[in-house]
Amino acid sequence: MGEEFKPVLSISGLSIQRDERWLLRDVNWSVLPGENWVVLGPNGSGKTSLLSTLTGYLQATKGDIFVLGELYGNYDWREMRKKIGFVGSSLQKLMVQEELAIEIVAGGKEAQIDCRIENLSDDLVKSSRSLLKKLGISRLENNPWSVLSQGERQRVLIGRALMAQPAVLILDEPCAGLDPVSREKFLLFLNRLSEKKLAPPIVFVTHHVEEIRPFFTHVLFLNKGRCLAQGPINKTLNIANIQKAFGKSALLKKGAMGYSMSVEILGHGVA
Repeated sequence: MGEEFKPVLSISGLSIQRDERWLLRDVNWSVLPGENWVVLGPNGSGKTSLLSTLTGYLQATKGDIFVLGELYGNYDWREMRKKIGFVGSSLQKLMVQEELAIEIVAGGKEAQIDCRIENLSDDLVKSSRSLLKKLGISRLENNPWSVLSQGERQRVLIGRALMAQPAVLILDEPCAGLDPVSREKFLLFLNRLSEKKLAPPIVFVTHHVEEIRPFFTHVLFLNKGRCLAQGPINKTLNIANIQKAFGKSALLKKGAMGYSMSVEILGHGVA
């Protein structure tokens, strides 16, 4: 099988049980090179449990996870974690206010936090500066974390994740906290990123269909810990699956600018 057909991420029979409750139940899923996935589902659907397991912070009850053909459990999890680039609110909370953008990006090489530029090698500084340029955020190089906007912080953390050359880049609700204009700018940034040679497959976790853009190729629906549907967006993102995930009152619309979802409230029409 050619490299282009080998999964960069593969999950088989993944289940997580805690206190007699199933957080995930028999999830099977693969991400191939060139694919950009949306993981879609309501709050409590299992999205966070899935991400926590993929990044090594939550142990599965059963099932297997492979990254680039390597099985979790048979490989140093600290090295395995570097192959999964992760950007989410939990990571933002760990950032040091005084750390400069270039230091944050450089720290991604070895998954470090609170780096100082005077302690970094010239080669690492050069590589970090080059990546910032490729991402179009060189202007942020010397800005400390404390002054970065929410959208700028997401861009810098993506640069940090890419420093380790991950097999897959996972973004956990990256538009949370962004105003509508900042959200559109960030999604355009992701679109440009997806077109670059350095970009790994993107997994974008959300519960807002409005954030789905044309560069996404596939969608995975989760609800109550189970996979409801998965596959190419043009076949899988439909009203039937939306209603399975979000309820019968959810309505899906597709327009020139993308998707939108409305909710029909009994006696009050569409909201």
